[in-house]
Amino acid sequence: MAETAAALVDRVLPAVPVRQWVLTLPYPLRYRCAWDARLTSDVLRAFLRALFADQRRRARRVHGISRGHCGSVTFIQRFGSALNLTPHFHTLVLDGVYPGPSHDLGSFVPLPPPETDDVERVLAGTARRILRILERRGFDPDEDSVASNDPLLALLTAASIRSRIATGPEAGESWRRLGDRVEPVEAGEGDPSPGNSPPPRCVRHGGMSLHADVDVPAHDRRRLERLCRYVARPPLAIDRLESMVDGRLAYRLKTRWRDGTTHVVMERHELLERLAPLIPPPRAHQVRYHGVLAPCASGRDRVVPSRTERIADCSRAEPWAETETKFTAKSVSPVKACENRDGSPLNLRSYPDPVAASGESMRRRPLPEPPSIAGVGPGLSPARRVAWADLLQRVFEIDALHCPTCGGRMRVLSAITDPIVASRILRCLSLPPRAPPQASAKDGEPAPGRVGEEWLGEVPNFDFDQSPPSGD
Repeated sequence: MAETAAALVDRVLPAVPVRQWVLTLPYPLRYRCAWDARLTSDVLRAFLRALFADQRRRARRVHGISRGHCGSVTFIQRFGSALNLTPHFHTLVLDGVYPGPSHDLGSFVPLPPPETDDVERVLAGTARRILRILERRGFDPDEDSVASNDPLLALLTAASIRSRIATGPEAGESWRRLGDRVEPVEAGEGDPSPGNSPPPRCVRHGGMSLHADVDVPAHDRRRLERLCRYVARPPLAIDRLESMVDGRLAYRLKTRWRDGTTHVVMERHELLERLAPLIPPPRAHQVRYHGVLAPCASGRDRVVPSRTERIADCSRAEPWAETETKFTAKSVSPVKACENRDGSPLNLRSYPDPVAASGESMRRRPLPEPPSIAGVGPGLSPARRVAWADLLQRVFEIDALHCPTCGGRMRVLSAITDPIVASRILRCLSLPPRAPPQASAKDGEPAPGRVGEEWLGEVPNFDFDQSPPSGD
């Protein structure tokens, strides 16, 4: 989730306003799209055509642009807040158009926020296109191919969509719930009800709903990354899953429902029944790129952030980019003093000296300019995984590489895989050469040592919170 959001903000989404459009499908169409990946692609394409057509219409009305180019990134989510199967689309749309031709898009032209009438027009156009798709495919509501091919999957899918128990003695019953279901929800909380006014830019019609009230300004990259993490989140949040006294599981809802429900209760095997339908069909991408952000779009290399912009964003987000670190000879003397049992110097093999000269300051060196790669753009390096330290810094604002002793930046010196060399280094640093033995599975039985390993007698009381010895 965090890595996908970081890749989108750094390498895909330009520094322009972005708006989130959320399309929810009616119940009969949810069941079909849950297992038919081709139908899901057709429905998403129909929605984006209606959305892009409305953006071009507003650009022509406001700015007089005859034909503009749009772009979007869509996340296909299959789950609701109660682990129910709810296929819907979270689309991050560039809130504006590029006025130029494909080979020269020009500068981005932002659009004013859409009105409720514009959202209604997009939803109506999406519904018309979906009906034509179903007619062209010869949709038969009585035909169910998944039930004939995989009846268990069809049973779990239908039960999850209708929020009912699939198997067991209570099969067909509604999900068990917890919460104050007597006290009504105040106006404006939870889902909109007939007595409450709907939120702005939110339209419901014919079992479909379209919401477009969440937007991010052009240069608020931190908020944009949080939005990307939200739409890329997994279906199950472990911190919301609780174990009850009677052995059942309670899953806390993200927001309280209109009837006051705060938790859904399930047996342990029912949790597996609810997770199984949430698995997408094979060979079906859950993240789609359209418009100028599509992989093969003409002019995409002129839209996505350049390497210079990414370095500028990183320098603003990393206060340590220009910090200096002081190293002394005392900090590495224990490593250099390691010796073998016969007194000969210990060959650390690929264990480099952390400093070239003691007492000298080391400044973080800039990364070399990567070569231009076809399909990626000038000055852009190919996609690669983000380091865990960078993800911790971006998500939790925790600098895992900050040295609490000298205040400098820690770096990886070497990866030592030889257990003999690692043991000698640990002994030289007055650290335990091996981990404590594992506890026995049965109470009262001593934990045996491993074969061929010297038994150290009583297990020492390792204090891992103590400060390292001087010179480490």
